Amino acid sequence: MAARSEDWRAGGFGVYVHWPFCLAKCPYCDFNSHVRAGVDQDRWRTALVAELRAVAREVPGRAVTSIFFGGGTPSLMPPETVAEVIGTIGAAWTLAERCEITLEANPTSVEAGRFRGYRDAGVNRISIGIQALNDTDLRALGRMHSVAEARAAFDLARSLFDRVSFDLIYARQGQSLAAWEAELGEALRMAADHLSLYQLTIEAGTRFGDLAARGRLRGLPDADLGADLYLATQEICGAAGMPAYEISNHARPGAEGRHNLTYWRSGDYAGVGPGAHGRLTIGGVRWATETTSRPEDWLVAVEHGDGGNSNREIVAMEDRAIEMLLMGLRLREGIDLGRYRALSGAELDAGAVGELTAHGLIERHGSSLRATAAGRPVLNHVLKVLVR
Repeated sequence: MAARSEDWRAGGFGVYVHWPFCLAKCPYCDFNSHVRAGVDQDRWRTALVAELRAVAREVPGRAVTSIFFGGGTPSLMPPETVAEVIGTIGAAWTLAERCEITLEANPTSVEAGRFRGYRDAGVNRISIGIQALNDTDLRALGRMHSVAEARAAFDLARSLFDRVSFDLIYARQGQSLAAWEAELGEALRMAADHLSLYQLTIEAGTRFGDLAARGRLRGLPDADLGADLYLATQEICGAAGMPAYEISNHARPGAEGRHNLTYWRSGDYAGVGPGAHGRLTIGGVRWATETTSRPEDWLVAVEHGDGGNSNREIVAMEDRAIEMLLMGLRLREGIDLGRYRALSGAELDAGAVGELTAHGLIERHGSSLRATAAGRPVLNHVLKVLVR
């Protein structure tokens, strides 16, 4: 039972810090991001520090393997805030050797002094939200930067940080296969060691979602073109030495994003800031945590000593096993069957495994089970069969 209760150790312990503010809301974005005319930086810095200390009292004595500043637009944070947050985490816990500290940045909020400030604060990895390498599509995506600004931000980051990643969105309106192949080739010539390549999804509650519901979002690829775009992405990145280690993430060997691996390997992670999610094992019990989404409500709750967590639920052992399956099969490495068995107390359904194996969608590899190249594009179907 002790091994089961401390299962999180297989994935490590990360800290996610959510900065909820943006200069503008992108039409495809369903993240917890908000536009505000002004932000009281001192209040926010104090509240983030207080909440980190509160979480550390619940799970003391841990080694932090990664820190991730996400958002929103964390590159709108003053470097002084980033430094104090990192210092608080290091004092409350211990920073593991080679702790990965990532900060997301938008090209519109990048300038040399700020980036140097982040580096001096302890950030050792930058992830830049470029999203497209042509200005027409950047405007269609509601982005506020140009390709020239994106390239300048990337070059600046490369001059200051050893590890730099950037994001692109494909399957955009009016995008052809040939156009994406050319753009991806350009991205790979820029790339340092990591790329996040996301297929555009239309989410309810976003501006794109509203337009699509009214039949006014035209030019999106059909299912066949979407599949071709995905397959081309895998082939081109693989040939360039940056294969997918997860459905949407590509890296040179050894450059995988360690923080996101904590999620996919079902480690523990503290979520701090408005709308942040977490998984914390406390006294042998694993909890799913979620903080209050509206920034002002979160801030007031923390200042009143009520804590930012608006929801906290126990994750039952069988649900932990299913969660491990859902997350772990996104990875090329797959899941460890012994670990799954220890959590669930049972084997995966032999009939389901046999059916998917016969169709070439999953495979055994030593003690692991993983989706094949044919199975990853239809992972939702694979998971539905395995957990039916």
